Amino acid sequence: MPPGYIRVFAHSNALLVSHLHNVLVAAGIPAELRNMTLGGGAGELPLGECEPEVWIAPHNRERAEALIRESLEGGGAGPAWVCSGCGETLEGAFDTCWNCGTHRPG
Repeated sequence: MPPGYIRVFAHSNALLVSHLHNVLVAAGIPAELRNMTLGGGAGELPLGECEPEVWIAPHNRERAEALIRESLEGGGAGPAWVCSGCGETLEGAFDTCWNCGTHRPG
């Protein structure tokens, strides 16, 4: 990633950090994950430097922070839906089927 990126999210839960990274990328915001494997260094390294992080270009900050906030608050989740590709039932927060990759209709 180019220099000048800024951190928009950090948390000790790597799954949450990865999810928010995916939310940003799906929205067309190039993002970088950092510190995904430093958790084992906690205690030897300062805790704040070991947390997984999401970094983006500064011009995307406002939109990225809004998407992160919406994701953390559970906003934007629609009703559950059934995948037309494989019949899997998915929660409304998902736009793509985890099983076959089919996108939600509409």
